[in-house]
Amino acid sequence: MSFFDNPIDPPKLTNGWINNETNHGSGIEIPIFYPATGQQVSVLVEDTGDDVDKAVMSARQTFDKSNWSKLSTEKRIEILEDCRQIILDNADELARLECLATGLILREIKGFHIQRAAYNFRFFAQYISQAHGERFDNTEGYLTLVNREPAGVVGLIAPWNAPLALATMKIAAAIAFGNCAVLKPSEQTPFSLSKLVSLLKDILPPGVLNLINGRGSVTGSQLVAHPGIDRISFTGGTVTGRQVMMEAGKQLTPCTMELGGKSANIIFASADYERALDGALIGIYSNNGQQCLAGSRILVEDRIFDKFVNSFIERTKNITVGDPLKNETEIGPIASKQHMERILSFANTAEKDGDEILVGGKKASDHKNGYFIEPTAVLAKSNNSKTCQEEIFGPFASFLSFKSEEEAINLANDTEFGLVSYVWSDHMPTIMKVSNAMRSGVVWINTPMMRELRAPFGGFGNSGVGREGGYSCEQFYTEEKTVSIPKSPLTLKGFGR
Repeated sequence: MSFFDNPIDPPKLTNGWINNETNHGSGIEIPIFYPATGQQVSVLVEDTGDDVDKAVMSARQTFDKSNWSKLSTEKRIEILEDCRQIILDNADELARLECLATGLILREIKGFHIQRAAYNFRFFAQYISQAHGERFDNTEGYLTLVNREPAGVVGLIAPWNAPLALATMKIAAAIAFGNCAVLKPSEQTPFSLSKLVSLLKDILPPGVLNLINGRGSVTGSQLVAHPGIDRISFTGGTVTGRQVMMEAGKQLTPCTMELGGKSANIIFASADYERALDGALIGIYSNNGQQCLAGSRILVEDRIFDKFVNSFIERTKNITVGDPLKNETEIGPIASKQHMERILSFANTAEKDGDEILVGGKKASDHKNGYFIEPTAVLAKSNNSKTCQEEIFGPFASFLSFKSEEEAINLANDTEFGLVSYVWSDHMPTIMKVSNAMRSGVVWINTPMMRELRAPFGGFGNSGVGREGGYSCEQFYTEEKTVSIPKSPLTLKGFGR
């Protein structure tokens, strides 16, 4: 069974969508490869300045001239629920297209990514059903109302590691609050989002959701610098995030940024040992290790360090690396050849830097074709090691030991990043002390990664700017308007009487 004899084939050419019509880009053709074989499966046509301008103008025309931004809450809820249903109705095709571009395990895409993508629309449908304004009438003689209005035209830049799950969070939030959007997927993984936009055109009016394709340095740069964009939501690497903010800053365009991470996964001797072991493995190896919230620095209390590391290595050696279409596969291919080589470069330099490779560190020998690597773990010389300070973004863990809560806290916070933290302990004073001291936007206690969409999600430091989540998205995708009204006619004495 392969994608090359499967009835769901990728398009020979991957184009954008503008005003609910296919847009044939005016730029270069970029080859797209299936990570499991390394074979080219499609070509993406890059959108350049004229295409970006066309997409932004389409969104602007719809926002300014149609009734889209003024729809009733009931109608918007109906639209969001229809978007959810069309994802579920086309789950198999969307999942296979996602797998084809990303190399993510098909079973996990169907079980999580598709469900999360659909739920993002339901969540915001439920959220806006409870939306309300504010009223202040304690100032003598006045009633003041605070309303929220759509921000306008928003630019949404999605990452390559989980396109459907992460892009739909942005899309659903943007349209829930009445905005129009221009979406740019990664040029490496455009299939599922291109298909999704083609499906949503039967639900959304022309111009509400437009899709452009291309590299960040070309298409993305044109989008974030466009004067017709009112908001930018970006998920990706920290280096690119800085560039996006600099470009957006020239237009004073507000941004939210979910950027990189180098998250600490702290294992105390007081933890449930087997649960913590499972959580550590899930935290670094799920999603093929390619996620910004991975628990990539595993800090283990010295009393259980040797035992825990040995158990981790033994389990890692038993992980099934292989075809993302097979149910038994636990880790699939890395998303691109370039990224695979980058991950392996950390293994190549680790020993030179004084780290010890405990397991993995090589291209998977059982898979000559495709971008497969062995799941990897190293014993770091110190927290200053390159493997502890730089985001590797792959199935690559670094181990450090600690003796006390204070040392664990200091190690965990000794990073430029601060997206998430993990704490494993059954001792409540330890849990409270350490979680309160973490310099990260999210702290997970005795659990691998989870998302409560009502709560803010984002990072400290170089892990981002702003937050996503129910109220956080409402704040970002809307403008506040204050209206003050006298409770009774005023007696005024104007000038020049």
